Amino acid sequence: MSLPFGMIHEMIIALALAIFAALALAIHLVSIIVAARQCRQDGRLIEAAFDSPPVSIVLPVCGLENYIEDTLRSAFRLDYPHYELVFCAARPDDPVIALLQRLMSDYPWINARILIGDERISDNPKLNNVFKGWREATHPLISICDSNVLLPRDYMQRLIQKLDDRTGLVCSPPIGCRPDGFFAETECAMLNTYQARWQYFADFIGLGFAQGKTLFWRREQLESAGGIRALGAESAEDAACTKIVRNLGLRVRLMRPPVRQPLGYRRAIDVWKRQRRWARLRRASFPLYFSLEILSGGFLPTLAVIAAALLAQMPVMPILLAFLAIWYGAESALAIRAGWHHSWRAIPTYMLRDLMLPVLYVNAWLGRGFEWRGNDMRAAEGARLS
Repeated sequence: MSLPFGMIHEMIIALALAIFAALALAIHLVSIIVAARQCRQDGRLIEAAFDSPPVSIVLPVCGLENYIEDTLRSAFRLDYPHYELVFCAARPDDPVIALLQRLMSDYPWINARILIGDERISDNPKLNNVFKGWREATHPLISICDSNVLLPRDYMQRLIQKLDDRTGLVCSPPIGCRPDGFFAETECAMLNTYQARWQYFADFIGLGFAQGKTLFWRREQLESAGGIRALGAESAEDAACTKIVRNLGLRVRLMRPPVRQPLGYRRAIDVWKRQRRWARLRRASFPLYFSLEILSGGFLPTLAVIAAALLAQMPVMPILLAFLAIWYGAESALAIRAGWHHSWRAIPTYMLRDLMLPVLYVNAWLGRGFEWRGNDMRAAEGARLS
């Protein structure tokens, strides 16, 4: 007895949906295994040799952010024999300057100075702020580091460990820590087990992308590509870094483990604006890669599981719960193994994030404008370095 054509058609669609969901789950699990190996907790302190190369650390500062004293103090406490700190502020009345002056008096043996001024070399306020620090940095190895991350004591050793002959840039994605409230934990879900996971997977397969929290350069290599002004060719300096390094025939590598960013309190609108900004910048700079992001979260595979079960006339709820348990259970296991923030809110924030991702994806294609530290900006199409 032959089956009706409509039923055969539904079974084919159900099979296709089930294959899609299974393939998405397999890739999801592989990315988690890779990230777990790359980001596992490492309690050892890498000792620095006395003859380690000197390094300049350029830190742009702007205002008093959450946990700013802790993050700035971590830069003064590195176990490294030869480094200087070059703090860059755009305005002389910035309240963070008084804090920096106090920290400099607490650590007088650290070679540190503050540069003030705003030189407009691009539409990127952060790059304009950093420019003077790059110009005044003393050493041939330079790390441009955001002021709102906690630097491990062996920060320099872990960067240098990755800087081999095939590497043009070493960087680190931020891992959210010390969240205060549900939406701060949602940002952890965005930063940690989603964005950092995919960045380490990309690094593993040789497609590493720069992340502006730390950009560790050999000065001569960036100068050979036009100097720091060349980073203004993109709306996001880290996108420009990625393209410059690839054009030099080199790779972007990630330090292990990644640096941590204490978040503090976050409102829902804060998380939305930040993620929208990053999504629009990624879409403008790497449209082909961004076009695949719609497949990276759990939303579409979950819909596929539900639709496949309904078309196959199978019990939806047990299948759905089993799928979600594997998907988000694996993500929770990654956070625990890596020593990242994890609480009873983890699964709800992972699910909320995956509901946000398709909305962010569509929004990124519909507009270019975003706000950064009170500045209205637009994500310009990244064509000049491609």
